[in-house]
Amino acid sequence: MWLASMVVLGTGLARGQSSQDPASPSDSNAPQTTKPAGEDPAAPTPQVKAPQDQKTDDKNKAAGTSNDRLFYALPNFLTLRSKQQVPPLTVKQKYGVVARSAFDPVQLPWYGTLAAISQAENSEKGYGQGWGGYGKRFGAYAADGTIENFLVGAVLPSALHQDPRFFQSGEGGFGKRAWYSMSRILITRSDAGKSQFNASEIFGAAAGSAISNYSYHPKEDRTLSNTASVFASQIGYDAVTFVVKEFWPDIQRKMTKKRKASAN
Repeated sequence: MWLASMVVLGTGLARGQSSQDPASPSDSNAPQTTKPAGEDPAAPTPQVKAPQDQKTDDKNKAAGTSNDRLFYALPNFLTLRSKQQVPPLTVKQKYGVVARSAFDPVQLPWYGTLAAISQAENSEKGYGQGWGGYGKRFGAYAADGTIENFLVGAVLPSALHQDPRFFQSGEGGFGKRAWYSMSRILITRSDAGKSQFNASEIFGAAAGSAISNYSYHPKEDRTLSNTASVFASQIGYDAVTFVVKEFWPDIQRKMTKKRKASAN
């Protein structure tokens, strides 16, 4: 099941997470203004948004989050791109942005795809086959994703005063950036802006695995070893997700260039 999930992840995943460097809540497509002559060049450059973008932000986006979507589909609202200082998210904002992502309609086909792969592999055989088995798997994936997202992105970050956002590095070569992204599993940023152990990710994933495995998963799979396997898969899954988030701007630029080239 782990290998199949890794393959599907190539199409993108949406859940934002933590970081060590502070960043700015700017959208990648937002135009930037230039500084007038004589103005201090070290001063931050103000951002100017088109009216329609501002309306979208006012309606849907909490300050310090984004409206970005991986592969133009999957929610990526807790990922920021630049490195200016941003204020910490409030408890209300943490819960709000996670809820906005977890209940986004695009999550339904995503969980449906994971359920189809699980059915084809006949993982967790207690669910059975046919439409009944598929429905159980779909519900389990939806519940697993929602529980884990709230624990890692809202519940524990609020209790431990940790920042659930992922701040892209964008510096160095592929190896350096990939290592930085995967290290966010263990290193996060506190609400005060200091680097610390990512207890929200580790304990949130562990708690989510235990809750799902010992409640609604098949009885024959409710074992400590299976819970540990689910936990390990979730951690690896999230690590790969962070890598996708880190390189999404590069992928986006290439996709844009290809569209422009084909249009010409």
